Amino acid sequence: MRAIHLNEHSKNLDIYSLVENATPPEIGADEVLIRVEYAALNRLDNFVRIGWLGLNLQFPHIPCADFSGTIEKTGSGVEGLQPGDRVTANPLIWSGEDRFTLRGMQNRSKFAHLTGEHRSGTCAEFIKFPARNLVVIPVDYNMQKAAAASLVYVTAWHSLVTIGKLAPTENVLIVGAGGGVNTAALQIAKLFGATAFVIAGTPEKAEKARALGADWVHDRSAEPKWSKAVFAATGKNGIDMVVDNVGAATWSDSLRSLRAGGRLVTVGGTAGYEAKVNVGLIFYKHLQILGSTMGTHEDYQQVMQLIFQKKLDPVVDSIFPMSGFSKAMQRMLDGEQFGKILIKIAK
Repeated sequence: MRAIHLNEHSKNLDIYSLVENATPPEIGADEVLIRVEYAALNRLDNFVRIGWLGLNLQFPHIPCADFSGTIEKTGSGVEGLQPGDRVTANPLIWSGEDRFTLRGMQNRSKFAHLTGEHRSGTCAEFIKFPARNLVVIPVDYNMQKAAAASLVYVTAWHSLVTIGKLAPTENVLIVGAGGGVNTAALQIAKLFGATAFVIAGTPEKAEKARALGADWVHDRSAEPKWSKAVFAATGKNGIDMVVDNVGAATWSDSLRSLRAGGRLVTVGGTAGYEAKVNVGLIFYKHLQILGSTMGTHEDYQQVMQLIFQKKLDPVVDSIFPMSGFSKAMQRMLDGEQFGKILIKIAK
């Protein structure tokens, strides 16, 4: 089968190779073999390529967490699914039982592993998944949008709804406009009836955020000190909830944008993890800092049904062939995309 292989950690984007004779996976009784149509990139793929202490990959490693495809074969113990079904999947794989999995909090369990991170990913002609992770894609639903949805929407849903407890009367500030989690978070905020504020990196992304439904957008390329702009735009009241996946570079402004009693939900650190915190600001304003990563399987099922009902609409930025995988990664790292970058797997 054809697959994208990473054979070692490297800072070089040309490290990826397209192989024609990769070994197809063998499925167990509770697993499903899937012929992939599209895979999707995430920032995670860049972190995995570079590597970090404690990440012990089995090489060759296949990147990507998301996909859409068609069931090729089902294991002997699988019920309710059959060859020909169009599917995508929750990319978080969990096994064993601990206090978190027993309570349905799979994303907090030490027995949970993310596809494309600690286990090989979806950028291959054939992949396998536990049947319990799959959702069937309706026959009238776009396969590109299905591939763009899973990780970013379950992450955004968990951060805004499950952890952040977003209410319809509130305002929410989304730090960043073009990434998949950001476009998903904007749509979820609007679905809940909240007022959506967005910090964009370019005039073009600012305009696209407005077109996607943002109520207020600030272009930080024109004015980098955006916390003052947010404060003024809220009538000097501040923001109820900030969702920040940038980290060190935006942490201070995110905290200063909050109203008294506001909450910062941190869902990543693409600009670094070492952020300074003004402790006085936190206790004086009664602020909350909440961590969130990925989501539970219940989160996933809820948000995917809203997507298939077309109440949420995944944004596809561009589609690259497998031979252009490194170019697709470069587009993501250059921050050029608005929405998700897909890799076309099917010939």
